[in-house]
Amino acid sequence: MALQNQGRVYWEGMSNAVFPISFCAGITCLFASVASASAGPAMQINQAPYHGWREALIISNGKVEAVIVPEVGRIMQFRFAGENDGPLWENRALDGKPADAASTNWGNFGGDKTWPSPQADWEAVTGRGWPPPAAFDSMPLKARVDHEEIILESAVDPHYGIQTERRISLVPDKAEMRVRTIYLKKAGKPVKAGIWVITQTKDPEKVFIPLRPQSIFPSGYEKQSEQLPAALNIEGGILSCARSHHGNSKIGSDADTLIWADKRWILKVTSPPEKDGEFPDHGCSAEIYTNGDPLAYVELELLGPLKEMKIDDQLEREEAYSLFRRIDNLDKDLRQILK
Repeated sequence: MALQNQGRVYWEGMSNAVFPISFCAGITCLFASVASASAGPAMQINQAPYHGWREALIISNGKVEAVIVPEVGRIMQFRFAGENDGPLWENRALDGKPADAASTNWGNFGGDKTWPSPQADWEAVTGRGWPPPAAFDSMPLKARVDHEEIILESAVDPHYGIQTERRISLVPDKAEMRVRTIYLKKAGKPVKAGIWVITQTKDPEKVFIPLRPQSIFPSGYEKQSEQLPAALNIEGGILSCARSHHGNSKIGSDADTLIWADKRWILKVTSPPEKDGEFPDHGCSAEIYTNGDPLAYVELELLGPLKEMKIDDQLEREEAYSLFRRIDNLDKDLRQILK
């Protein structure tokens, strides 16, 4: 095991080793380490402070790294290795603040997280339409390492009776993160729910949806807010739009890929296409939300089919996050990515 000046390296190509560590948000974490079979730089998992949180976890494959903060239950950043910034939006006003399940004010930390869909059912299930259900959004998560994955595990939500797992890994020698999200029904009466993954990103130059050739929506998308996102356009089977500065906007689609771009990076988020089942929000599997000023962010949202979950039932979905540097003009970069 190698030690660094900043933070501790808990995992670096070692096999069959288990390291007990201190506390993540007051919850004991246990980290296991197994040798990487891949060529190239060794996979590393470091523990270090991050923006005021005591014990973030940083997983790196030498090309990209993900910053995970169990104290607030989120992947806070996905960036190129050795860099300090990336495309995910972080609410710096909440740096170091704890998640607070008792608060009626939403802790909008940013990053990447999961909520149960459809949102329209929250009030009936939890007794309040907002903020999101506590165990999904506003409680610390347990963290552990299993082989090359960081696993975040929630408490059982008191209203949904669901425990979530998020298994975070990096693809060797690629600028790609994989996140497998699992819902486990542990308690309570049956409840209909689906996996909803929300990735909050910085103010973009543009956001894109590669539309399905045979979309269930006549225009390729569904309007979900009073106003549409700025600069909405469809050309060559690709919807593009920008953030609306004045007021919020949201659209949905039955696509399986969302793409965000600014002048430095392009982030593509995709999930395996699913055709069967009932999807939330009139059949949407992908949605884009844009937030008005002063909090300048956009959400890339992917949604799975709904299921009536009984005790011991399980739902599972995986998203792939691919990070690219901008090289040419945006149209050329986009065509290269979609080849």
